[in-house]
Amino acid sequence: MKLEVLVVPVSDVDRAKAFYEMLGFRMDIDYVGDEGFRVVQLTPPGSECAVIIGTGISTAVPGSLDNLHLVVTDIEQARAELIGRGAEVGEVFHDAGGIFHHIGNKARVAGPQPERADYGSFAEFKDPDGNGWVLQEIRVRAPGR
Repeated sequence: MKLEVLVVPVSDVDRAKAFYEMLGFRMDIDYVGDEGFRVVQLTPPGSECAVIIGTGISTAVPGSLDNLHLVVTDIEQARAELIGRGAEVGEVFHDAGGIFHHIGNKARVAGPQPERADYGSFAEFKDPDGNGWVLQEIRVRAPGR
């Protein structure tokens, strides 16, 4: 099995589409059907998994998704690029436990993971509805990935 698409609930499709395109997501399709049905598929740069926004496609509350991870090889460069594109990205951080980040600010330490260990450095941003995204730095994937 392969994860192909994530449905991201939004309140304003055009606003969300503009935001994701501003981030550099490729617009794959913008389909408008009957009775307000709309499907917009966008793919993050380098990803095989796309996101879909639209109307009439989900019962999830706009802004209800949290911790959607975008993997990058250089977190500081990726953060700077997103900021340059207009996104409000938080500072790079790592977890005091060194494995994964806790919810909220618990055990959060400013700056990248000191040894720049894979899977250990993060930065967060939100889309216009408040759906939460996390950049995660991975230079060398774990075996089997």
